[in-house]
Amino acid sequence: MTTPDVLLVGAGSLGEDVGLRLAARGHGVVALRRRGGLVPPPLQGVSVDLTREVPALPPMDLDLLVVALTARPRSEEAYRSTYLDGMARALDALDRTGQLPRRAVLVSSTAVFGDVASTVLADESTPVQPADGPGRMLLAAEELFADRVPGGTVLRLSGLYGAGSARLIDMVREGRVDDPHRWTNRMRRDDAAAAVVHLLTRPEAPEALYVGTDDEPAQLGDVAAYLAEKLGAPVPPPADPERGHGKRLSNARLRASGWVPEFPSYREGYATTRP
Repeated sequence: MTTPDVLLVGAGSLGEDVGLRLAARGHGVVALRRRGGLVPPPLQGVSVDLTREVPALPPMDLDLLVVALTARPRSEEAYRSTYLDGMARALDALDRTGQLPRRAVLVSSTAVFGDVASTVLADESTPVQPADGPGRMLLAAEELFADRVPGGTVLRLSGLYGAGSARLIDMVREGRVDDPHRWTNRMRRDDAAAAVVHLLTRPEAPEALYVGTDDEPAQLGDVAAYLAEKLGAPVPPPADPERGHGKRLSNARLRASGWVPEFPSYREGYATTRP
């Protein structure tokens, strides 16, 4: 058996997809998860509750590191124990091996931006001002990652969908779209996983920060109307660009790095939606 060369800290739906893509490229992947038995082969699952304990890592010849944690519920306490304390424990375990990754990616969130005027197309240069406790913990995790993983890359993802995520579909089907003018930003989970792998494996070293989102910020009413037509659901209130509010995000830097989304907008992303 090949000695593992990838450490995956967090193996939820996104992390699992990243791990499987790397395994398909010939990498051996160790995946840390609360219940390691749920990690699919050929990934090597390690059971650990990072909110409470430092993991015991198997022998590795470390090359790549991915941190893709998930916190529940959306509270400051949960985000601190998972994204900040949990990641620190995983990095403590890595320190004990005396190995540093050649490439490393931390999956963060565009929630760190807080409130940005819709007249601005927010990108990596936009100042961050988290609006709540979870956002502040995510930003603190980014800072910890930068301090402890020299040369690492932070990928801030917008709202993920796909792979069984039906929240918006359920809202449209049940007629619960009550803010059609809000600007929204999204990314198919497939494209997010592909972006992580791209940054880990591209020939040139990646930059320290990227925003991960699709090509087209869209008002919620427009997305809901598209879904309502596919679902045969009640037509939601129409969007009005003049009343638009909320942030709009740019993926220009990620695009310029060579990444190309398979699902450039909500239309491609939800194209296979059925009633």
